[in-house]
Parts: sequence; structure tokens; C-alpha cells
Amino acid sequence: MTAVDPRLAGRSVHVKVPATTANLGPGFDTLGLALSVYDELEVTVREAPGATVDVRGVGAGEVPTDDTNLVVRAIRHTFDHYEVPMPGLDLVANNVIPHGRGMGSSGAAIVAGVMAAKGLLAGIVDLDSDALLARATELEGHPDNVAPALFGGLTIAWVTPEGPQHKRLTVHRGVSLLVCVPESSTMSTALARSLQPESVPHQDAIFNVSRSALLIAALIQSPELLHAATEDRLHQSYRASAMPETDALIQLLRTAGFAAVVSGAGPSILVLCSDPAQRLKAAELVRSHATTPWESHMLAVDFKGATVIERSADAAA
Repeated sequence: MTAVDPRLAGRSVHVKVPATTANLGPGFDTLGLALSVYDELEVTVREAPGATVDVRGVGAGEVPTDDTNLVVRAIRHTFDHYEVPMPGLDLVANNVIPHGRGMGSSGAAIVAGVMAAKGLLAGIVDLDSDALLARATELEGHPDNVAPALFGGLTIAWVTPEGPQHKRLTVHRGVSLLVCVPESSTMSTALARSLQPESVPHQDAIFNVSRSALLIAALIQSPELLHAATEDRLHQSYRASAMPETDALIQLLRTAGFAAVVSGAGPSILVLCSDPAQRLKAAELVRSHATTPWESHMLAVDFKGATVIERSADAAA
């Protein structure tokens, strides 16, 4: 048995990661918001090699509880990148973010693992914000979900030859969020992406550029522009056939004047409202017209992003 690095022995960390909603209509693979729904994770170094995961809440009995768990893979990926042998680990995952509903559950799992590694490696390796985003994006494949999960707020994410980048913005206090989640249906991100064409008409690309720019202004300064700013021609219509009730409810909401879009890859719906009363009306519209059970969540924008609390053996004593 390989001995645990003495610098890691006895260490434990607590991680908290927000859910996210990506795309926000026209900002495909670029824009994301952190939501006030959280997964929490406890990670403790142990003598025995390997990892075990105690999953509580969402995903219990469904997701892997060994080294193949996505959180463990993210921890290992980070340790491997910095050439530090990963010690044996005990994990307790308290999951609240729905899986397969377009609220960034996989991105949150990856960020939880990267943040856990950051805490465990404190004093050994310094992971700054660029490093955290790079490690998380390497696993997720694109930064639009992991950026808001890491940093909170509204994020613009893009990729350069030097790696993924982000800009965090503060959302206008008048913006209220409603996320409507179907009780039973799910959507695979891979399936959602497979439904999109390799190219789109030039005029559609121009349309989305204008709406994405307008959406930034609407979210940080002018919420009254949210309905016009959330129009999209790049991805939602192509995916509509795979989630017909989502599409029907979005069309209903938008016709009634609500800024409704697909949350991430779906099938959940995000409604960006200009005041709390408006989102109550939107929730009632969904409740009265949905043909299957949906849950409506009145959420706030999370402004902190992922956090990690480190505890050493000396500190715990």
C-alpha cells in the first residue's frame, strides 16, 4: 500500500456548489447564471487507497459510488495535472440539483471535485481562478456551466488558445428567476447537441449576435428588455422535437409576454422576470397548462459561486 503523502494526511474539506442555467436563450455555449440551489460535498483523506462515495439525496442508488464517480474523477484529474498522487478518499455527497434537467448537475459535480482538490492541495499547489476554470473545462468540454458554478453571478465564457476565459457580471436587482422542472422527463446533453445542424443561416447568426448583446444589457441594466433579448434561432428550435411539452410551454409563456427559454440542454424552463409578481403569474400559467407534473422554483442568482472550507488534522484537534 502506498503511504499517504504526509502533507495530505488527516485533511478534510467541505465544498458547496450552486446549480447553473446556461445559454439563457441566445447565448449558446457562452452565457450562464448561478442559481440558489446547492450540492454539498465532504471529502476526507484516508489511509486506504481508492475512493468511496456516500450519495445522499438526488442520485442516491443511481450514480457510481466508487472511483468512477464524476466528482472523484474531477479530483483525480486535478491531482494528476499537478503530478500529486491522489490519496484514498471518503466522500459524502449531499445532492439537491436535479440530474438531466438542464440545471448544470454534471458541471456542479466537476466543479465540486476541482474545488475539493483545491482545498486538499492548499499549501502544496495554488489553484487560482484561471486554473480552476481550466481544469473544470477540460472535463466538461465547454465553460458555460462551470464558469458560473465556480464564480457565481452572470458569466460570459469563451475559449482562447491559452485556455478558457470568463467575465463575471452582477445581475440587476430587479431580475427574478423562475425555473420550471418536469418531474419525470430528462434530457441528455449529448442528445440535445446531436439535434443541432453543423451550420446555420447567416441571418440567424446575426440575429443571435444582436440578441446576445442585448441580453447582457437587459440582465445588468434594463430588465424591461428581457423578452426581446431572449429570442433565439441557434439551438432551441432544433431541439424542440425531443421535448415537445417544454417547447409548447415556452411558446405559451413567450406569447403571454414572459422571457422564457430552455434551461441549459433542457427540459427545464427558465423564465427571466422583471419583478417577483411576474414570475408568480408565469408559474401559474405553467401549472394550469402543463399536461404532466412540473415543479416551479422561485430562485435567486447566486453571487458567491463555489466555496471550499479546508480543515487540517491540527485545526480539527
